[in-house]
Amino acid sequence: MSRGSLDELPDGLPAGRLIMPEEGDRPALWVSDEPVPDAGRHWLRLYDLRHETGLYPLLLEGLASDLARPWHDGELWPGSVAAIDALEAEDVLAKAWHSVTQGAEHGPLSGPWPGLAPPGEADEDADAVARRQAARSGSALLGLVPAERGADALTAVGWDGPCNHAGTDDVSAVVRTWEDRFGARVTSVGFDTLRLSVAAPPATIEHARRVAVEHHALCPDNIWQGVGDFEQYAEFLVGADTWWFWWD
Repeated sequence: MSRGSLDELPDGLPAGRLIMPEEGDRPALWVSDEPVPDAGRHWLRLYDLRHETGLYPLLLEGLASDLARPWHDGELWPGSVAAIDALEAEDVLAKAWHSVTQGAEHGPLSGPWPGLAPPGEADEDADAVARRQAARSGSALLGLVPAERGADALTAVGWDGPCNHAGTDDVSAVVRTWEDRFGARVTSVGFDTLRLSVAAPPATIEHARRVAVEHHALCPDNIWQGVGDFEQYAEFLVGADTWWFWWD
């Protein structure tokens, strides 16, 4: 598979348009003009075509107070896959872990970086899990990004949702390793949210705690402004086929 071109769009798309980003001289993505009631059905077809088209499909959501942002407004800053290639996911996570645990003296959200969690064991094909998750989706904007994999699509389209905590290329580097270790697939992206399907989630609470460490390093708001408790968050991850992230 190679990165595709927005000059050659697949047939059968709903009404949509190419979006020019804040910076750059070429479109960042194609996006539907309106939320598509059966967006999941379109996503499934486009996902199956991605190796042929070189375009990765995304289910997209706008900012609740202004649905044009960021996709229709072009509030995007596309980056390069080379920037992701230059990063080591463990280095990204170790640095982020140090940042979010500074000053914490006790408890699970303290201490030195423990290293990457071991891979999960998949009972089902990762693409099948992604298809099932997308099929459950309701109305959403439909997007197409020239990218070879979902992790890269985040940087390629110029999504800036995690900007208050992390660079998008950092997030892409980490999602790449989650794709490899946990059968994760990017399905849905919002203004500052990200949803992944997961084919090989942790099966034990011990493993889930290790995974929760990675989640906290990359997206501390999931705990700080979410469940508020590390142990409870880890329990949610046991057997979970969906990972959801929100950055304030």
